[in-house]
Amino acid sequence: MRHRIFAVTVFLALFLAGFAAVAKADDISEAFERGHDAFYRGSYERAIFEYRAALIWPGQHEARAHFNIGVCHHKLGRLPEAIVEYRKAIKDRAGKYPPASYALGVALQGLKQHREAREAFAQAVEASGNKHAPALFELGLYAQTSRDFQKAADYYSRSIKQSNEQIPSAHNNLGVILAGFGHMDDAVREFETALDQSRGKFDEARDNLALCQRLLSSKSATLIAGLKTSNRSGQINLASE
Repeated sequence: MRHRIFAVTVFLALFLAGFAAVAKADDISEAFERGHDAFYRGSYERAIFEYRAALIWPGQHEARAHFNIGVCHHKLGRLPEAIVEYRKAIKDRAGKYPPASYALGVALQGLKQHREAREAFAQAVEASGNKHAPALFELGLYAQTSRDFQKAADYYSRSIKQSNEQIPSAHNNLGVILAGFGHMDDAVREFETALDQSRGKFDEARDNLALCQRLLSSKSATLIAGLKTSNRSGQINLASE
């Protein structure tokens, strides 16, 4: 009899534990759904409240919640608060959260903390296995600003490859570098690609293409100096998993 009572007690404990786990998962999922709904309606404060509700329970979802809270603060222009949340998200995943590292870099740029921003972009690239296209683009910009044009060209080329041709600015900036190296035909192709990918809405690429076509006949160093670099890469989106 005693053994039977013990067995029933164990069964009930396991049943209740399983029920509680399911209820917890449902509550977390619902909190995220409410947060997403508020976010896409532009109600960022409400979204923060809902994502924080998911943090009542510990678990792997905490990194995602902190990241999404950071994105909301970012949208509201509260960069210091966003940075705190991005760093919590990165820490929760032991430094391997590429979207959060990239977002951290963008926020740090907004505060003109460029050394730390560059480190964050490098972390995003490393954590992604060298596949984070927007972070590669940003590292290209930093290399180009430092006049390390060969390294910048390498970053832009890797960004183009990893983005599946979805960052027109990388083609534009690579074109600027190629023109500076004297590779005019290659530069023209990059500007044309940037313009094509943007469906003709990339003013810098259009201007650069026109200048480069003039360069093919004049070889004017003054015209080369007029080529325009773009700083547009990717956007920061909510975490879906």
